[in-house]
Amino acid sequence: MAESEIQRINSAITAVFPDLPVAVLNSVVDTLNALGAETTDDLQYITEGDLLPVLKPVQARRLVVSWAQNNSAAPIPTSVCPSPVSICSNPPASSPSPASTTSTSSSPGGSSTFHPDWIDNFQIPWQKLPEELLQSLERQKRPSPRLRREMIRIVASEIMKVCSNPTKRNTTEIGKRMVAKYPKSLQDVIEGDVVGPGYHSLAKQLQARVDNVKRPNTPKIKKRKPASDGYDTEEVPAKQKASVQDTYGCVNWELKYLPLSETGDSQQEKKEKLKMFQEMNYNTDDMKKLVQSTFYTQRKDINKGTSIRQLTQEWPFLFNEAGMAAHFQELTGVSLMECFLANVDKKCRRLLSFLKSVDAPKHKQVQDAFIKFQTERGQLDGCSGDIIQMVLLLLAHFGEKEENLFHYVDTTCLAQEVLTEKLPATPCIIVCGSSCFTAGTFMLSIDQEVVNDHITSFIHAFCLLFGSYYCFNIHYPVELRSTLEFFQRSECPE
Repeated sequence: MAESEIQRINSAITAVFPDLPVAVLNSVVDTLNALGAETTDDLQYITEGDLLPVLKPVQARRLVVSWAQNNSAAPIPTSVCPSPVSICSNPPASSPSPASTTSTSSSPGGSSTFHPDWIDNFQIPWQKLPEELLQSLERQKRPSPRLRREMIRIVASEIMKVCSNPTKRNTTEIGKRMVAKYPKSLQDVIEGDVVGPGYHSLAKQLQARVDNVKRPNTPKIKKRKPASDGYDTEEVPAKQKASVQDTYGCVNWELKYLPLSETGDSQQEKKEKLKMFQEMNYNTDDMKKLVQSTFYTQRKDINKGTSIRQLTQEWPFLFNEAGMAAHFQELTGVSLMECFLANVDKKCRRLLSFLKSVDAPKHKQVQDAFIKFQTERGQLDGCSGDIIQMVLLLLAHFGEKEENLFHYVDTTCLAQEVLTEKLPATPCIIVCGSSCFTAGTFMLSIDQEVVNDHITSFIHAFCLLFGSYYCFNIHYPVELRSTLEFFQRSECPE
């Protein structure tokens, strides 16, 4: 594409968005070039979907509508260029671009000034990539795994110079721009078909590299210790204990300071008040306020490795619906129950339809499970029945065993009668009955301890199970990682 045509296309974009950051502008131009738009006359054939990899939906619509109305966008005179970006033919020498300002402020040896909008002005360091890799990209060839890893390291290094703690959204945006510039070389493709939006694997590699670089500065967590010898019940061996995980997905994993309005004595007083709440009817709003004000102490106890048994004594409310929901929201910024139900409402029926009509004919284990659950479900209708069936069919789809997630006991079984040695170390739902569809009561166990013995809804039981992985720093078990990861991404997104 000729330089003059590039300037005209730049002008056609900035005529609609005069304040568009340079990095985004360049990504749009690269995308148009990859699509074959060589002149401004070609812009009338661009669709909204063509621009979605690099622009927000409303921005893409505005550009397409503007170009369709004008058929060809007229270039903007350079004398009225609204901001000192690269589209100006003669930018003032004394007015540095936003990109150069960011680079200066974020140089390795300079100050650590942080700009919240750094992602808009971030320049992908193509010029620092090895010559062999650049040749592959320019010739639209897939780079080797070695060269791709080298590219990830270089780009992640540049990101960390600008922002020491980039978010998943930041790395996803950068991965999206990289794929937009070289789609043939970097897009996610299987047998000629683009997988999803095409940039997920690159974004995940960038985020993984950033997490590895940050690892030395990530606070460590101690594993929970077995309870003291004073207990006469058999302890779970340490290596069978649920492993702990890092801070992924949390916004308040460890608070550095006690709130200014709090003291050690006030925290203890509120802690005792919460214990009293557990034994009587309480107001949910009062519970939330107490959770928020004592959250610092709760996280300190959890993160130092306090055993589940001791936590049930010190913070019993953490294991009921209201208490865990309040703690989870402080920890992750997400309302667990509301988010889960909202996503289930959107996706559950469609997912069940896929599992029944598409997946079941291809996989015998899913077909067998579907027939079995249809019989067990009987007359149970509504959201609860759909969710139970969805969970059980997903276990069958991923080839993961039901007994790793559910433990069945008699309908009249009490908490003290549960054979805890048969329970998994990781969170498990104890079903009081022969089927999830017919059971009226559920229990929750963690580290082979029954922590809640009266849950009347499967939805509440499942949300408590899912929330406990986050609240108590527990890894997904290998035996259930696919099912739980699926729910994390689709039903309870971060």
